[in-house]
Amino acid sequence: MAKVAIVTDSSAYIPKEYKDKYKILEVPLVVIWGNQTYEDGVTIQPEEFYKRLSTAKEMPTTSQASVIHMHNTFSGLVDQGYDVLGVFIGAKLSGTLSSAYQGRSDMASGQDKVEIFDSDTVAMALGFQALAAAEAAMDGASLAECKAVAQKAKDRSGVFFVVDTLEFLHRGGRIGGAARFLGSALNLKPILTIEDGKVEAVERIRTKTKASERVIDLIAERCKGKSISRLATLHANVPEEGQELLKHASDLLHPKEAIFSAVSPAIGTHTGPGTLGLAYITES
Repeated sequence: MAKVAIVTDSSAYIPKEYKDKYKILEVPLVVIWGNQTYEDGVTIQPEEFYKRLSTAKEMPTTSQASVIHMHNTFSGLVDQGYDVLGVFIGAKLSGTLSSAYQGRSDMASGQDKVEIFDSDTVAMALGFQALAAAEAAMDGASLAECKAVAQKAKDRSGVFFVVDTLEFLHRGGRIGGAARFLGSALNLKPILTIEDGKVEAVERIRTKTKASERVIDLIAERCKGKSISRLATLHANVPEEGQELLKHASDLLHPKEAIFSAVSPAIGTHTGPGTLGLAYITES
C-alpha cells in the first residue's frame, strides 16, 4: 500500500512546526497588489502585509492557488510513490479547488492516486482537517481512509471570528450572509462563522472584548457534551489579543491542545486587520 501525502493551501496557515511534524505540503494562494504578485505566506508574510496595508492607498486583491502549483505538487508526490489527498479551502470561498481539479487533470499519469477534498471552510478549521488526515497517514492509513478521516474532522470542527469592519468582506465579494449586518453602528462588532462553505452572520456585540468572550461561549454551546481536541486562534495583526483569547478560551474550554495561528495575507485581504477568532475540533 502506498504512503499517503497530505496537501493543503496557505489559507489554512498551519504553523510551521505542525506542517513539519506531519509532513503537510502547502500550495500558496496569490495576493495581487498593484502590479506586483505575491505567493501567500511565501513571498509575503503577515507582518509585512499588515504593515503595508495600514498605509496603502491601493488595496490588494487575491487569486486562487495556481493550476501549475497544484500540478507540480501532485505530480512530484506521485512520482515519489505517494498517494495524495488534497484538503483545500471551501469552493464557495475560493477557486482553489478548481485549480486542484485542473492540476490533477493535467497530470500525464497517476490521476487515480490523487483525491481532492472540499473542507467547506478556511483558516485553522481547514487546518484541523488536514492535520487529522496527516496523522492518519502517519499511522499507515490508506488514501480512502485518510479522506474518511478528513470528512469526520470536517463534521467535528468549526470557526467563529470577529471582524473590526465588514468593509473588506464586502469589497472582496465574500460577505455572504453577513451582508445583513452592513450599515450597523460602527461600534458594533460582527461575530461571523462559516456554514455550508459560506460566511454567515451570528450576532453583533457592542465591543470587541465582549465579542471575543461571546466567541468562547458560542464554541462552548456548539461543543456541549464533547471534549475539545484542538483549539486555535485566528488573528490578523493582533498577536497580543490572540494570545489573550487563546489563554482565556483554554482555561474555560480545556482543549487537549492549543495552537497559536495567524490569518494569512490572502485571508486578511478579505477579513481586514484586527480580525480575531477561534477554530475548534472536538474528539472523535
